[in-house]
Order: sequence, then C-alpha cells, then structure tokens
Amino acid sequence: MASTSDIRNGVVLNMDGQLWTVIDFQHVKPGKGGAFVRTKVKNVMTGKVVDRTFNAGAKIETEVVDRSDFTYLYKDGDGFVFMNASDYDQITLTAAQVGDAPNFMLENQTVTIALHNGDPLYVELPASVVLELSYTEPGLQGDRSSAGTKPGTLETGYEIQVPLFLESGTKVKVDTRDGSYLGRVND
Repeated sequence: MASTSDIRNGVVLNMDGQLWTVIDFQHVKPGKGGAFVRTKVKNVMTGKVVDRTFNAGAKIETEVVDRSDFTYLYKDGDGFVFMNASDYDQITLTAAQVGDAPNFMLENQTVTIALHNGDPLYVELPASVVLELSYTEPGLQGDRSSAGTKPGTLETGYEIQVPLFLESGTKVKVDTRDGSYLGRVND
C-alpha cells in the first residue's frame, strides 16, 4: 500500500477495481484545513479522464506497470501488430489500446507499450515525431486571412495546421500529445 506522497505523473492506481494512470497532480496545503492531493487520472481501458482528490497521507493502491520497447509492424484489420524488441514475440493491440497513436505512427517505428501482468494496456509515443507532409495547398505570398496557417496532411493521413510557407514533401516535427506543428526539419 502506498500513500498520496507517492503520486507522480505516470503512476498507475487501482481504484474501484479499475486501472487509472495519473496525468497531472498537485499537492495543496490550504491555510485553513488539512492538506490534500488533487489529481487528474485517465482510465487505462476506456480513456475517460476524471478529477480525483485524496486527503494527504491517505492510503492508495498502486499497480506495477512494466514498459517495454516494441516495433510497430502493420495494421491487421481492426488490430495493430507490434513486435517485442527483446524477444521478437508479436502482440496485437485493439484500436482502444492504441488510442490516437496511429495518427503519428509509421511502420517499423519503435514505441513503448505499458504492460500489466503481461497484458498490454496502452501505447506511449515519444513527445514529438518527425513526419513528412504528403499534401498541403500551395501558399500564396501575403495571404494572412487564416492567421498564417493552412491544413496539411501527414504521411499517416492525419491532418494538422501548418504555416503557409510549407509545401508538400516537407518534413515537420509534430507534438504527439495534441497534434500541433512544432517546426520544420531540414535533412
């Protein structure tokens, strides 16, 4: 049994028989009353995000989650096939387990998969990835009517907002957490 002082981002809690991962936490000590910990947790299976408050020093149940490197191989119907980088075993994850990762994931890319008792829970991508713009409208000089951005389609098929000066075939850095454009990558 752990206490609220052990709460950190990424820790997996067992609450009401379900696994929840801590997205954000804040220790609060008001001037009046007892201290408490305010958290934002995400259900590992459903992806539902809720706010949860714990009294300081309260006992919480944490779960051991192993993280292993896997290589994304291909999409097979509704599943996504990954290969363990250490023992070459293959596993298939559902779309719910993979979440938004396919928007930023190419074949043969290394990702981290969280495992609980050998069962895959979810896919973790790096904070940013480099992808190529497969299509974007040509930008016109001086066109600022849309605040300097236009839609661009990545090689994965996901659409993001990019600056007007970018053209198709340009490699860009994309934030995997919110899908925002971070910059152009020169080879």
